[in-house]
Amino acid sequence: MRTIEDYRDIVGDGVISNIYRKARKLYGKHILEINSTYQGGGVAEMLSSFIHLMNDIGIETDWNILHGTPDFFEITKLFHNALQGKPANLTENKRHIYLQTNEEFYMYTHISHDLVIVHDPQPLPLIKFYKKGQPWVWRCHIDISNPDKNLWEFLKPFILRYDMAILSNEKYKKNDLPVEQKIIYPAIDPLSPKNIDLSDEVIEKTLRKFDVKTDKPLITQISRYDLWKDPEGVLEVFKLVKEKVDCRLILCGSMATDDPEGLKVYERIKRKANRLIRSGDIILLNAENNTLVNSLQRRSAVVVQKSIREGFGLTISEALWKETPVVASNVGGIPIQIIDGENGFLVDPYDIKDCANKVITLLQNPALAEDMGKKGKEMVRKNFLITRLVQDYLDMLSQMLL
Repeated sequence: MRTIEDYRDIVGDGVISNIYRKARKLYGKHILEINSTYQGGGVAEMLSSFIHLMNDIGIETDWNILHGTPDFFEITKLFHNALQGKPANLTENKRHIYLQTNEEFYMYTHISHDLVIVHDPQPLPLIKFYKKGQPWVWRCHIDISNPDKNLWEFLKPFILRYDMAILSNEKYKKNDLPVEQKIIYPAIDPLSPKNIDLSDEVIEKTLRKFDVKTDKPLITQISRYDLWKDPEGVLEVFKLVKEKVDCRLILCGSMATDDPEGLKVYERIKRKANRLIRSGDIILLNAENNTLVNSLQRRSAVVVQKSIREGFGLTISEALWKETPVVASNVGGIPIQIIDGENGFLVDPYDIKDCANKVITLLQNPALAEDMGKKGKEMVRKNFLITRLVQDYLDMLSQMLL
């Protein structure tokens, strides 16, 4: 079990001391986090580290999971897509299942905490069923800058009951939402299995286990199998890169339990990959394995994140933490992590040719790639580590509870 002091060598004594100082004012407070999955996806991963550290510094923090049927998660996936701009068919039956699932959770989940933090749209309407005796905060990890109008009007009355909404980007703030909106960037845990330093022996053993050969430069995209991540576009980029540089593409993802579309997308990409290049130089991995992700990010020549929409995209910071250069779409929270031309390249999400050219530039200029990687690691150290997230949350808790 990691403690906050384990991060001293990474962030320095000043940061650790500041965390303890901020926590002292909140001793005795009891916090509850609620989301819809324990594993799979960045929210669950972030919570698993964050909650341990909050308890370690003396802030009692619990974590509850909203349980739902496959129908419920089909509906909330539709909500997720619609909040990012895709038109939604919002029927009365879908509304009923959505609300009923939350009401059933309320019936067997008692809340007596000092503050409740609810993540994303799945458990959003829980607040409707409880008699509020404490502040409630909605933590939205999605790009809601241009949501489907009908869905937004359905969800907004629930959000209005909250005391604060936390978003990941200034661009996501809503003028029609008269609730305090606060920006807190997500963060990575540098000591988690996905990000901790690995020996060459462990890396090579892990890649052999998954039959990933390193005789050619690796281009990797790591993300859920989700059409918003544009894996089909990555295949088209790789086709152009392959004409200039003999390399190999790795698409590595997993299936979050609250994302029923993942398997369909995976099968679709698999069929297209087989049609596109038959040399074995496109490898699709469907595995929830943090050491594999860590190994791929460390051994890749370039990491790509060609998202069409992206709430924040912590895979960017994960790769940069390993000093691996990144070519990524200029959308959502990605440009918060990448300074174009300095610690990576930003591209138009629909410009296949430019994305391919930027990847080729890094493959053909290893000195540039190394320099960008080093600058990227420092960017992450200063801005996107979990110790900064803990401090931001302590500030928020002080604002809400003191």
